[in-house]
Amino acid sequence: MARKNKVAYFYDSEFQEFYFGQNHPMKPHRLAMTHHLVLGYGLHKKMDVFRPRKAHPAELAQFHSEDYVEFLSKVTPDSAAKYANQLRQYNFNDDCPVFDNMFKFCQLYAGASIEGAVKLNHGLCDIAINWSGGLHHAKKGEASGFCYVNDLVLAILELLKYHARVLYIDIDVHHGDGVEEAFYLTDRVMTVSFHKYGDYFFPGTGDLTDTGELNGKYYSLNVPLKDGTNDETFHTLFKPIMRRVMEVFQPGAIVMQCGADSLAHDRLGCFNMSLRGHGEAIRFMKEFGVPLLITGGGGYTKHNVARCWTYETAILTDTQVPEQLPRSDYHEYFAPDFSLNVSAHKVMDDNNTKADIERIRREVLEYLRHLQHAPGVQMQEVPPDFRVPRYNYDEEPLEERVGKYAREHLIIRDDDAFGEGGLGLGTGPAGGYHDSYE
Repeated sequence: MARKNKVAYFYDSEFQEFYFGQNHPMKPHRLAMTHHLVLGYGLHKKMDVFRPRKAHPAELAQFHSEDYVEFLSKVTPDSAAKYANQLRQYNFNDDCPVFDNMFKFCQLYAGASIEGAVKLNHGLCDIAINWSGGLHHAKKGEASGFCYVNDLVLAILELLKYHARVLYIDIDVHHGDGVEEAFYLTDRVMTVSFHKYGDYFFPGTGDLTDTGELNGKYYSLNVPLKDGTNDETFHTLFKPIMRRVMEVFQPGAIVMQCGADSLAHDRLGCFNMSLRGHGEAIRFMKEFGVPLLITGGGGYTKHNVARCWTYETAILTDTQVPEQLPRSDYHEYFAPDFSLNVSAHKVMDDNNTKADIERIRREVLEYLRHLQHAPGVQMQEVPPDFRVPRYNYDEEPLEERVGKYAREHLIIRDDDAFGEGGLGLGTGPAGGYHDSYE
């Protein structure tokens, strides 16, 4: 009989208090809706549940520039007017507004992803879940696409202290540009993003031909898809590509961003995937048995986001749950059917032709043929979890085009297997419900 996975789950009731603004599509309230369904189904009994501690500013500065972190920590809606120049510099706008307790929100969701990585590193869990995380657009020195701090990059840096290779997978409808750019030049992180591309769709990056540069050549993979992508199209590409990635890259840990805006009926999305199809991607990767950090991401139809991430929590805990939703404080949001289901549109064309799909599959697998075997990494002493030094960025000029932010984001040095960097974080006890605050 196979050993059951030990699952760590991160949530804080404060998430429901954060508010981007009345007309903003990002609603952190969706996290409370998800959590209440998780409780209603009794899934919390299958996991160790933790309140995330707030990430320290110095931890955030392991990837983000110190001046940007300092700005995040001090700007408020009341003081924003006097920071007009910095607001422009750091790309604050209608998509990325200043809102009450914004920095605390960033500290909490980033802290959860970092601590999930720490628990995986120490064998305290096999799977870590942080539905509040997955803010994949944030750059080293600017906000982007509703994202202020890139918790995914910070978690990957933590995992790299113990694992020679880390795989990042992104199934959000938007390209995982911030994570790709951060690791565009290294062979220790492979990024694979499945996303809508073209028609000026945000963020406009993620072409099939964008595959990394220098040591990172062919370690950034993009699967560009068109409107109406359904379950069959998605998995015709996802499963053979990811199976081959696992064979070739042999990661020690996986970070998977599970944005729910790739579901049908999403307010900002344009795919036609069902709840079952979205969850199948998680089920497929879980079966490889590699330490796994699962995060949220996009998702702008709140009741469907809650359904999606609850269903995927059940998958990750190996739990069969009834389709009829349990009663919760948010029960009326799930009318009229009150079911754990999101169906695809019955009449929506899939604009991906069979020729498109076969061409993408063939080209991505051909890129992987260039990687004969997993890259060797000299193992060095692991930095302690509690140490938070400044990372020494390599700023050598590059003659080749490596993307808009690649120079700024070169955070894994070729001559330093585990770098000088590390994120200070305690592991806490395992089991039951825990506070992880300092």
